[in-house]
Amino acid sequence: MGESPTRFVVDGMLGSLARWLRILGYDTDYVNQRDDAELVRVARAEDRLLLTRDRELAGRRGVQALLIESQSLDDQLAQVTAAFPLPPGSHPGRCSVCNSVLVEATPEDVAHRVPRYVLKRHSQFQHCPGCDRVYWRGSHWRNMQARLRTSGHREL
Repeated sequence: MGESPTRFVVDGMLGSLARWLRILGYDTDYVNQRDDAELVRVARAEDRLLLTRDRELAGRRGVQALLIESQSLDDQLAQVTAAFPLPPGSHPGRCSVCNSVLVEATPEDVAHRVPRYVLKRHSQFQHCPGCDRVYWRGSHWRNMQARLRTSGHREL
């Protein structure tokens, strides 16, 4: 069996990157208001790689870190996915909000939680057991796919 994918902890300057990494299936711990000491503690305790734009923080001893070079989200995604690619099809989706692994749900399971027009147009849903959100592949999904294609990333 292969090595498990790298797990990340992300500093507060990289919230959009954290959300997108979760969407791509990376196990990404992110809390906006953590200080440097807490980020380092989480990275060490949970064997996570720290993603940061802070040179000093990235250079701390005893913590694995990747200094994110760009302010551009597309460049940030390219940097991380080039250094730590996920094997295709080997990862479950994750909630973009809380990082929980998403589970399949039937239309009946979510009927009381999504608008009627969504139930008429979609038959595949995912549910987050962590924060109870429901996901489906609507127009936002097509927009995300287009962004990934234009920035050279693999599609979901």
